[in-house]
Amino acid sequence: MKFLLPIDVVEAEEVRAGADMRNTSRLSPQHGIMDGWQAVDIGAATIALYQEEIAKGETILWNGPMGVFEIPEFGEGTIAIAEAMARSGATTIIGGGDSVTAVKQAGLADKMTFISTGGGATLELLEGKELPGVAALSDRK
Repeated sequence: MKFLLPIDVVEAEEVRAGADMRNTSRLSPQHGIMDGWQAVDIGAATIALYQEEIAKGETILWNGPMGVFEIPEFGEGTIAIAEAMARSGATTIIGGGDSVTAVKQAGLADKMTFISTGGGATLELLEGKELPGVAALSDRK
């Protein structure tokens, strides 16, 4: 299993349409997001890295959008990842309401293997925790 972190991001002064924005070329412990700015999407290098890994994947779990996809200027990374997953041929699992919304907005929901609006519950299930709703059904005679 691989867990990938962004290597670059899109920064904005404000989380609003039309805000000043720029791509941070490389993130590192020495160079992060500028003071007063916020990360609002993954950058181009991260998109390429994630697309490369997705293309190699057999099972891909996606829990959470890449940025503030509800604002079109900040949605490029989220849409690119949804498209990469749709064409991957892998078993694709989408967990969480925002991720589901993003995949539906991209018109790609029918290309995913499994979609659940329960993002936290999906992660807890994968972690091996007992889900109260499942336990209640299992206890019922």
